[in-house]
This record gives sequence, C-alpha cells and structure tokens, in this order.
Amino acid sequence: MARFEAQSANHAPVGGAYDGDMLYRLGLACADTSTPSARIEAHKWFNIAAMRGNAEAALLRRELAAEMTPAEIAGAQRAAREWLTLH
Repeated sequence: MARFEAQSANHAPVGGAYDGDMLYRLGLACADTSTPSARIEAHKWFNIAAMRGNAEAALLRRELAAEMTPAEIAGAQRAAREWLTLH
C-alpha cells in the first residue's frame, strides 16, 4: 500500500518531467493492485500519458476501463482533468 500511496500523489516526482513515459509508469505502478481506487488512479495516469503521446498507455487505459464501472471511469476522468489544470 505504501508504494501505491507514493505513486498516486497529485504531482509527478521532483524534476518536473511530465512526459508520457513517466506518467505511463505511474499508471503501471497503480495498476498492480485491484482495488477500485487503484484502478481509478491507474486510469487517470494512463489517460494523461496517452494525451502526452504514449500509445501503450491508451491501450492499457481501454483494457482497464473494461474492468471498471461507469462511476469509476468518470472519477478517473475527473481526476485526470483536475491534475491537468494544476500541471
């Protein structure tokens, strides 16, 4: 759980490099657990990574969405929008 909490912060690691690959890795770290909150967080990072050009993130986001409820997907999309407004 500590690993998930460290990776799910609302900001990227120090250094400010918000590239698609780094955000994709955050999604992978969150996807390691199967709790609803972890799925939401992983979807959020995959969504942002896909917007930053990571094609693999777009694929995993679709696969993950197939396992999520509509409310979870909406929460992930909302979290991604909030993160993007701050960064």
